[in-house]
Amino acid sequence: MKLKRIGLLAIATAVLMSVGFIDVERGYAAERKCTLDTLKGQYLVAATGTLFPPAFGVKKRSVSAAAGYSIYNGDGTGTDYVTFTVNGVNQNVASPASTSYSLNSDCTGTKTVLPYGPHFNIFVAPNGEGLTAIATDSGFAVSESDGRVGSSH
Repeated sequence: MKLKRIGLLAIATAVLMSVGFIDVERGYAAERKCTLDTLKGQYLVAATGTLFPPAFGVKKRSVSAAAGYSIYNGDGTGTDYVTFTVNGVNQNVASPASTSYSLNSDCTGTKTVLPYGPHFNIFVAPNGEGLTAIATDSGFAVSESDGRVGSSH
């Protein structure tokens, strides 16, 4: 009986000691902070959504889609190359279009297609490999997920 207790005590001690040697990675969000430079390179863009009058001049609820890529320069500026359709009809939007963006240390921010919009709230992966965005203009219900495909740092 005494040997059994000593054996259990030895096992428990070994388990507790081994826990102390485990290399635990620090919290991801606490260690990694975003800066403007987090977004740098080319990102593929695909988005679908719904337009409500009077957004983009529509008279009734309409379906929108966009495809292209965004280039982020790492300094709060960028360029979008997109095709934008409404109900399947190419809208021939100006492309390329200049953009500006802000990015907080918590990896949230904003993006604007210059000069007047549309506007987006953005949520960026701390390593800059991807982002999601949601339009914030009235009548423009769209979200997207973008992934970096081109050079970064």
